[in-house]
Amino acid sequence: MTRRASTAARIRTAVALGAAAGLGCAALTALPAAAADPSVKVQYRQSSTGSDQAEPWFKVVNTSGSAVSLSTVKIRYYFKADAGASYTFACSWAVKGCANITGTFGTLAAPTATADRYLEIGFTAGAGSLAAGADTGDMQLRFHRSNWASLNQSDDYSFGAAQTAYGDWTRATATVGGALVWGTAPAGNDPGGPTNPPTDPPTDPPAGGAALFDDFTYTSHTDPAIGSHGWSVRSNSGGPGVPGATWAPENVTFAKEGTNSVMNLETSTAGTGASTEQTEVLTRAMKFKNGTYAARVKFSDTPTSGPDGDHLVQTFFTINDLTAPMADNYAEYDFEYLPNGGWGEPSNILYTTSWETYRPDPWEAVNQHSEARTSYAGWHDLVVTIDNSAITYYVDGQHFGTHDARYLPERPMSINFNQWLIDLAGQASTTPRAYDQKVDYVLHVKDQLLTPAQVSAKVSAYRAAGTTFEDTVPGGQ
Repeated sequence: MTRRASTAARIRTAVALGAAAGLGCAALTALPAAAADPSVKVQYRQSSTGSDQAEPWFKVVNTSGSAVSLSTVKIRYYFKADAGASYTFACSWAVKGCANITGTFGTLAAPTATADRYLEIGFTAGAGSLAAGADTGDMQLRFHRSNWASLNQSDDYSFGAAQTAYGDWTRATATVGGALVWGTAPAGNDPGGPTNPPTDPPTDPPAGGAALFDDFTYTSHTDPAIGSHGWSVRSNSGGPGVPGATWAPENVTFAKEGTNSVMNLETSTAGTGASTEQTEVLTRAMKFKNGTYAARVKFSDTPTSGPDGDHLVQTFFTINDLTAPMADNYAEYDFEYLPNGGWGEPSNILYTTSWETYRPDPWEAVNQHSEARTSYAGWHDLVVTIDNSAITYYVDGQHFGTHDARYLPERPMSINFNQWLIDLAGQASTTPRAYDQKVDYVLHVKDQLLTPAQVSAKVSAYRAAGTTFEDTVPGGQ
């Protein structure tokens, strides 16, 4: 974002949804050998008891005397859905490869107090077969509400809070060729029955398409791979931000968080322009236009140290250069989070803004925006799609705003992340303080409009294949 008018025209309030009250799960026993001759069994462990996503990890073990084709195997994990919620599946890592594992959601015919939905795990032909006695190895799976609202696992039939190591788990069922061979479904339900109809749309993204993907697996801001991958870590002076501030490339760092590499942009100040250090990372090339743009970004409401209150802007955006004041070939599409307000706003607000043009002096802006006045502290999935008719923004899988064709880009753009201070009016203290903005990945798919679920599936496929960077987007669009 370069500059902005001082007041918002419309209010969109995001409502955080609470999770349902927890209910205990009844004790279960495995299906006796007399009822079915098991050919596989399911081993399970939970990897998260947190409130924003469930992480059921599985192994499938071949207990028969001959090979079992995994494409014939289905596992179901049963849970109690929150009212009106939709869910998104993802595979973080798997020995068999996340690209060979599918996840779909279904609704139970006979809901119970601890289950009315299920996640069904399947395998493509690429997963191959399990020899007698062999297992699949880790399948590190997860799912979350599509808007990343809180969820409650304690009332889920298949969840085991104490199951922190792999063990046989009969609260998940397994079928081979549609026949139940392991576990017990919630009372009154057929564990091999079809999903009629699927309760969530398919998540497979379209095949092909030029794309940029970066997992930000770098060692430091001086890593030569950053430049060879087309990124610039800003060090030159200039706006946006408070006069006298510098752009500090050394404050852009990289570290592992769990299995993913994360980029951190630190912005700091001691209440003066000279003490203010801002951060920005951007593509050197302006070659991105229509298609899908996505990033997983962690916003912060409070500093890592020192007093709070600064008028901070944390961003993910695309932009090209303003060739002249009010030039009609300018374009910019922003996600901007203000944790402490600013631009006339008294407290936290998230903007999405589509720009046609502006004049810096005297200030005049032509744009359209949507906003939500609530806290967005934490990780969020940000997606914007652009075609020849509209610009559509999504936050955590939910529609956030659609802007009309007057604001479509005429020229290609760069992709940018930055964190900067609007002014020094939010906090007068001269005590040093620093704020973090983190980025997990960025994705652009040229000329394809992906749903948020398809974005998640495409990112999972990159990670399953061990791909940390790809750029097949041609220059000179």
